Amino acid sequence: MTGQAEQATRRANREGVAWVLADMVLVSGGMTALVKAQGVVYPAFQLVFIRALIGLLFILPLIWRHRHHIRNTRHPWRNISRISCNAIALTSQFLAYTLLPLATVNALSFSRPLVTMAMAAVFLGERISRLRWAGAGVAFCGVLVMLAPGGVDWNVGLLAVAGTVIFGSLAIIQTRMLREENTTVMMVFYTVGLVVLTAIPAIYTWHPVKAADWVPLLGIGLLAQAGQYCFLRAYRLADASVLAPIGYLSIVVTAIAGYIFFGEIPGARVIFGAIVVLVALQTAAYIEHRKKTWHRGRLMPEAGSAREAASVSARK
Repeated sequence: MTGQAEQATRRANREGVAWVLADMVLVSGGMTALVKAQGVVYPAFQLVFIRALIGLLFILPLIWRHRHHIRNTRHPWRNISRISCNAIALTSQFLAYTLLPLATVNALSFSRPLVTMAMAAVFLGERISRLRWAGAGVAFCGVLVMLAPGGVDWNVGLLAVAGTVIFGSLAIIQTRMLREENTTVMMVFYTVGLVVLTAIPAIYTWHPVKAADWVPLLGIGLLAQAGQYCFLRAYRLADASVLAPIGYLSIVVTAIAGYIFFGEIPGARVIFGAIVVLVALQTAAYIEHRKKTWHRGRLMPEAGSAREAASVSARK
């Protein structure tokens, strides 16, 4: 039974990684480029509100189809808490994208896995190996390299990134706590909650929307909603401590998007820090995999010897 449980866990983790990679392509590659382009004209609160409102229109058929699950929500207050954290994190992220290069924002956001892993250990009781902690620690050193003088411009964008990291990590942990909740219910709470929470600040900062800008704004809502579904699927399947470090790979996606759409080339410190992060992540994962393989290899002969001894004893 233990072997079957381990296989099921590994399979769930692999599926979760696939879903989170899909979310990364949709959001880090597509949505962020659109947000940065539109953020020059429209305030962050307005973009989040429009993004949530458009997303709500896209999921109306799902709301009707799963109305029974929505009426019987298991954890309404926990969903509200998760949405509040998401609203702060998303607004901070949109603001950061308008003030800093895309690759820089995502590179600095690499501190989120370390925060998420710590929260997963404290709030979820997840067991995190020393190798994962070591890899995350070295990766965080890479983030500090980027923050050193000459790495990035110090402005309000850095505070926005900090808000994204802290409240985004809290939202991830609460998403994991809601793994028994229906996925559609969580999407509905998320989208409706963003609309409600950002409506008033969006009205106070509202800029009239040009007709031509509705096309990219629709794209933001569509990509964000699709990414949200992938994200929820990922964290329903796999441990937060397994998925969190995968977020480091978003630097590749955002760097490509930043270069193609805005001609952004990351600075030397940002590139070096990102390399440190990626090498630390991959090295820790490789060593941990080799260690588990070696440990299973030692246990299998012992198990075989025990079965053989039991068979001999039975024959006697």
